Amino acid sequence: MPRFPTLIKPSKESTGKSAIEDVLELTHLEDINPNLFTNTRPLWHPPGARGIYGGAVIAQCLAAAQRTVPDGFIVHSMHCYFVLNGNADIPIIYHVEHVREGRSFATRTVQARQRGQPIFTTTLSFMREGSGGKKLVQHAAHMPDVPSPADKQPGDDIIRGANSPFISQRIDILNNDSPRPYEKRTRQWIRAKGRISDDGGHQAHLSALAYMSDSYFIGTVSRVHKLWRYSATPASNKSKSEGGGGKLGISPETVQKLKQMDDTTLRRMEGMDEDIIAELRRVELKDGEVVWKAGHSRPEIGMMVSLDHTIYFHSPKDFRADEWMFTECDSPWSGDGRGLVHQRMYTRDGTLIATCVQEGLVRLKQDAVKL
Repeated sequence: MPRFPTLIKPSKESTGKSAIEDVLELTHLEDINPNLFTNTRPLWHPPGARGIYGGAVIAQCLAAAQRTVPDGFIVHSMHCYFVLNGNADIPIIYHVEHVREGRSFATRTVQARQRGQPIFTTTLSFMREGSGGKKLVQHAAHMPDVPSPADKQPGDDIIRGANSPFISQRIDILNNDSPRPYEKRTRQWIRAKGRISDDGGHQAHLSALAYMSDSYFIGTVSRVHKLWRYSATPASNKSKSEGGGGKLGISPETVQKLKQMDDTTLRRMEGMDEDIIAELRRVELKDGEVVWKAGHSRPEIGMMVSLDHTIYFHSPKDFRADEWMFTECDSPWSGDGRGLVHQRMYTRDGTLIATCVQEGLVRLKQDAVKL
């Protein structure tokens, strides 16, 4: 029996909408069940990843839940767990459960399922806008002073691909020379491509923010430890079931293209820190494989996948996801094959709009056992 990535034939890309709106479009399966939704378009499977891009499932669960709450209710938190790897070749069914219908709060759980099995689950809380009263307790962390995003883009990200619905520009890691990884801060500018139309209202911007919040999130751990995070084995040599071992397996051809780029261009690309750029200058290509130069090696990621993801939305209507947003991440702890990362997201003018937390597997490639 043939398999298709969606239950219905994907529609043509919409005119007047941004790419991220098309990516996050859902179909309501109301005739089957009023609380069922499904993806309209195939979801992105990053090169070398074990499954589909987690941010897409996070965002589509949020989009589905938002369509089941009364007008005037705005999401303020969602707590997510990645259960199984999602398959980009199979449709996803989103089942929304109404947990609570209160005067000030509404609660939903959403399960994303493939082949009848949950691959992702989340609980979301919505609050009636303005229910906090006229007198409020207010404070917010200030955005650090950082360079503005560059007007010139480096072109299509050859690692993420030309079809990515968002773009990013990294900033140098703060305290990068510190011997204590928890003191370091990874930073970037990020925004959706194009302009998000008015059709989706503020909910479209919330879903887009949720999508982008997973961008190189757990990867913060590998960055603050200066680990080599690209597979030394060509991605083409890995079976689909292996999925690159949960790290970014890039082909030798891609490595060659990166090596040919100048440092200025590489520095604007997501994840291309100074230590990674230096390693690109040192690795060699032999017989279709990426290998270290003689006498040189470094710790390498063996597996890196997200386990859970939490978003607290602070100002749901005070930002546009198609305008530059600043993100800053730090990792207070890692150990026993796991790592924890905190993230703050700001508008360009410094308004704190979201705080995120993620834990994930971060396992090093182990030495081969000698018999």
